[in-house]
Amino acid sequence: MAAPKSEISGLADEDQRQVQAFLDRLWMEKGLAENTLSAYGRDVAAFAIWLRRQGGALADARRDQVLAYLAQDSIGGARPRTTARRLTALRRYFRLQVVDGRMSRDPTHEVASPKLGRPLPKGLSSAEVEALLAAPDTSLPEGLRDRAMLELLYATGLRVTELVTLRTAQLDCDRGLVRVTGKGGKERLVPVGEEALSWIADYLAEGRPVLARGREAGFLFPSRRSDHLSRQAFWQGIQRYAAIAGIRTRMSPHTLRHAFATHLLDHGADLRVVQMLLGHSDLSTTQIYTHVARERLRELHRKHHPRG
Repeated sequence: MAAPKSEISGLADEDQRQVQAFLDRLWMEKGLAENTLSAYGRDVAAFAIWLRRQGGALADARRDQVLAYLAQDSIGGARPRTTARRLTALRRYFRLQVVDGRMSRDPTHEVASPKLGRPLPKGLSSAEVEALLAAPDTSLPEGLRDRAMLELLYATGLRVTELVTLRTAQLDCDRGLVRVTGKGGKERLVPVGEEALSWIADYLAEGRPVLARGREAGFLFPSRRSDHLSRQAFWQGIQRYAAIAGIRTRMSPHTLRHAFATHLLDHGADLRVVQMLLGHSDLSTTQIYTHVARERLRELHRKHHPRG
């Protein structure tokens, strides 16, 4: 497997070979997801193109050039989190060049990352979630599919990529479990509630046969045109359904994943259980949801307590 060539196009031949080798190495050694590899490829390629315009090259990159590139990035309006991600990609690339003996010095050495806050995920109330779930027109095959997808997403907290690429064989309706292959190829089993299972059963009986049109690709959620619905198409659908539901909260592809986690914690779930269900390798990634839950408790207290 190699990163998509389109992600690193526009490079000099030698730069393209080195960036592609870097992405292949990351995939083989770290098992990174394709979306992560694509982002790294774009970030390193963008720096290589910038260097060429300055008369430089990746193989001869200097610390002052890295600093100048990141400063220009920041002046151009990039968010600190974006700049930090780009610096991470450059660090991984140049460290491998040094380890493999192609460069004697790492130009990202001692380049400080921008300071990041910890923005809280935007949450949905239970009422907003119910309105969103009810938005698809389930008299249509696509609407029935989308309702089943939204129900499954809220019931399990899957990532959108995990959801759209889910295969029928990964869902065990009898035991109420879905087997998910997440980041780094790690598998986890996630329980599925009765409401979601009921909508999935209706979809499998009435919606999927129409959408699959006899194809045997095995994906649980096909579109009429392809083997499975794309992330972009599903994201556009979420935005459309949010508008129908009258939801003003800014939506993201992870909105229902965030709602899944925060609502579990609101109802007393153990943080480590939520970590396991979300597929987080580090508990600190999950702990941000405890802040969301505390904020919601404060809001409820202010709203309903006589001395709030």
